[in-house]
Amino acid sequence: MDIKEQIHELSEEMLNNLGRLVAIDSQLGTPAEGMPFGEGPAKALEEGLKIADELGFKTVNLDNYCGYAEMGEGEEIVGIAGHLDIVPVGGDWTYDPFTLTRDGDHVYGRGTTDDKGPVLEALYAMKLLRDSGVKLNKRVRLIMGCNEETGSKCMEHYNKVAEEVTCGFTPDASFPCIHGEKGMVIMKAHSKNTRIISMNGGFVSNAVCDTCNTVIPAEEGLKDKLETVLAETRLQEYKVTEENGQISIYAKGIPAHASTPTLGVNAAGVICECLAKSGFEDDFVKFYNAHIGTACDGSGVGLKFEDEYGELTLCNGIVKTEDGQITCTIDIRVPVTLKADEIRKMCEGQLEDENGRIELLGIGDALFFPKESPLVNALYKAYVDVTGDTENKPMVIGGGTYAKSLKNIIAFGPEMPGIDYRIHGADEFILVSGMEQAVLVYIEAIKNLLAI
Repeated sequence: MDIKEQIHELSEEMLNNLGRLVAIDSQLGTPAEGMPFGEGPAKALEEGLKIADELGFKTVNLDNYCGYAEMGEGEEIVGIAGHLDIVPVGGDWTYDPFTLTRDGDHVYGRGTTDDKGPVLEALYAMKLLRDSGVKLNKRVRLIMGCNEETGSKCMEHYNKVAEEVTCGFTPDASFPCIHGEKGMVIMKAHSKNTRIISMNGGFVSNAVCDTCNTVIPAEEGLKDKLETVLAETRLQEYKVTEENGQISIYAKGIPAHASTPTLGVNAAGVICECLAKSGFEDDFVKFYNAHIGTACDGSGVGLKFEDEYGELTLCNGIVKTEDGQITCTIDIRVPVTLKADEIRKMCEGQLEDENGRIELLGIGDALFFPKESPLVNALYKAYVDVTGDTENKPMVIGGGTYAKSLKNIIAFGPEMPGIDYRIHGADEFILVSGMEQAVLVYIEAIKNLLAI
């Protein structure tokens, strides 16, 4: 039986184990004793390590921050770092997000692609490699983290208490290979004066605000004007109602990850744009349209920029009204050649006017490995050898992964070019055929890394 047949025979077992992980709501919870990220992530880690134990691997739990499954001997470690935590469900799901649901080649559930499925793909790649009897001159360690989506504190803990990996990858992005990750800038916008009664939308800061509810004072003819301009937008749905001297606006845009905001439609941004077009005079609407807007290019804060590896992107994820003040989260992904001091200089004087202000909360460094580096070559070769695809090349992405937290690793799969797996959105899925292919790619990748 060849290796493809072996993987196919294990397919149902992999899906059953994936179902065990998907059933656990492992989004960030309330910290408790022995559970730094809450009960859900701790349960997911326990279950992930249990599956690895059942497959015959040595397992270690590092204080419920993260854990690992390991095989082989030696001082050097090939590290594979995936995560078991998830983003909030959000959106309009066709399927129960916590019940693995198969429809042909598609398998739906939160975490199927980001990142519970890939963790299992790597684990089964290790199993098949071990069972083949291949000589392991290094240890191979699959690290399962619990806090990738909300800060990667799990890897900070790993670096404090565990051995450094020699080289490796994180199966938490796209094929063929990620040789760079943009830097990140986190900002928060605040209204100063506004006539808007309430404006609330979005569910996470690292995804486009795809739904928004806004209430404003009624004005003669305003409802009809709003309906006219809203009809000309890319919103999936909208509704305008007027009652008791107030106009309520519901808008449904299109979800997208913060690293690719142009693929989505920001419902809050569209509402602000339409309010201005309808003649609704408001300080915050002016500020939002001038400084955030719907262009996603950072031009409103002086940060429009691109290099040979990509463009700067800006995403408004959450809009919230509290005590009469509107706040908006801003997630900016910065090209790899742009440094922190340059970013500060570019946006200096661009973050505040009489209508609102934006505070700069933090700047995270970019990650970059040259395409010709041994690590990139080893992983890219594994992808090409399995798929035969030489058209798609190693790339730089806007997303951030564990590669920024662990030394000498880069993001590698499992998403295939041209497919939207709906990560961070409703009806996230994995393809069974893609899962089987990813296992084969990861087998070859581990072999290549053992040879470095």
